[in-house]
Amino acid sequence: MRKNTRKNEGNVMTEKDTVIKSGWSLESSYGLLPNVFFTRQNPTPVRAPKLIILQHSLAASLGLNAAYLNSEEGIAVLAGNRIPEGSAPLAQAYAGHQFGHFTMLGDGRALLLGEQITKAGKRVDIQLKGAGRTPYSRGGDGRAAVGPMLREYVISEAMYAFGIPTTRSLAVVATGEPVYRETVQPGAVLTRVADSHIRVGTFQYIAKWGTDQELRTLADYTIERHFPEIREDENPYRSLLREVIKRQAILIAKWQLVGFIHGVMNTDNMALSGESIDYGPCAFMDTYDPATVFSSIDIHGRYAYGNQPSIAQWNLKKFAETLLPLINEDKEQSVLQAQDALSSFHELFYSSWLTGMREKLGLFHEEPQDETFVNELLAMMKKYGADYTNTFRAFTLDKLEDTAFYGTEEFSAWQDKWLARLGRQEESKADALQLMKEKNPAIIPRNHRVEEALEAAGHEDYSVLERFLRALSSPFAYSPEQEEYAAPPDSSSCPYRTFCGT
Repeated sequence: MRKNTRKNEGNVMTEKDTVIKSGWSLESSYGLLPNVFFTRQNPTPVRAPKLIILQHSLAASLGLNAAYLNSEEGIAVLAGNRIPEGSAPLAQAYAGHQFGHFTMLGDGRALLLGEQITKAGKRVDIQLKGAGRTPYSRGGDGRAAVGPMLREYVISEAMYAFGIPTTRSLAVVATGEPVYRETVQPGAVLTRVADSHIRVGTFQYIAKWGTDQELRTLADYTIERHFPEIREDENPYRSLLREVIKRQAILIAKWQLVGFIHGVMNTDNMALSGESIDYGPCAFMDTYDPATVFSSIDIHGRYAYGNQPSIAQWNLKKFAETLLPLINEDKEQSVLQAQDALSSFHELFYSSWLTGMREKLGLFHEEPQDETFVNELLAMMKKYGADYTNTFRAFTLDKLEDTAFYGTEEFSAWQDKWLARLGRQEESKADALQLMKEKNPAIIPRNHRVEEALEAAGHEDYSVLERFLRALSSPFAYSPEQEEYAAPPDSSSCPYRTFCGT
């Protein structure tokens, strides 16, 4: 990776007469790309920044000093009121297909401070979300509200605890300023950490408005940053496509296995690093139904739970289209090679998903009828309105009587096949239950619990949020403290919806 010419000289900040080591070790390799990729801009200062929450273990892994981040100077950085040493803030340009329609986008309210080099030598993006208007704001105010930023914090931390690749939230800072949505809400800035913010939409932007050389520059940068092992391949750009397809297939399978619904799988929300990104109208499914949606604007169900694999493949097709000039000089050959790579998605996804479903059911080995066997269970869950997470929780606890379909003829027949399947394994039932405990979370960030924590936070009571986050930090513990968070919402609850751009 090319080094930033603006080397971090100090890594020391002063507050009054006290020297506090910050831990910042920022570079800006992305800022060395051609100017078409970004616009340089500093965050817009806020009136009265106040730290709401800080992820201490993440800060430590980044090499940052939590005491510094809790100081006046540290909070000023997290709010966008102060630029840390080595930072060269910029807003990234990108485009994307939103609900199938191509449009110019870009970081309308986010600014990349730079790339933190951790003590382990890893390079990660540090981005402020809600840091003010940029040239890509499209009429928006560039700000964010406390509730949605805390929601992203909760969901990203839960995904991390599940072992699912994800961006993470280092901190949320209240701005002391109002933001105007459907109602007046308190403002906030979220500090997001990502392997990078290079998206399918980044490539779409350059393919549409840049040159072939700029496209090659972006591809080379992406390979160097995320896939250095393929840079010497005979055709590194074809290899890039294959590697991105592989990471996305595995990622979407992991989403499906925990019942996560992203909500808005636009191409600008697909990170080439293979991380889950942009937690806007997202949530976890309670009652199992492949048609479940959570976005208030997804009236046709384009991004429903059951559609996520096919939408991922659609997005990857758009990514492949951007790489055609690089894969082969012969356009026809380039298309054929891209199609061949794309054809691998289905097998990669289903292999990963089916392996995960076997593990959720305590199965260590493959058998030919496993996919049919799993789909029979899912069909029962849909028919009887079973809670997705709690069905597998009941299996893990060996309390089948707690399932919605217990005692039905269908389940009795399925259970006989399952027990026979377990009996054909060398591993014991205790081994199977242990495997299930390792793969089936005891709790998820249920929508009504998230809203409960956010409502309390809106009144500056963060105890509900902190207690909830502690329970979510070890989702496979099956501890007594988690029991209360396992309960689904009351049946009288209204359908849950979340909103874009909040």
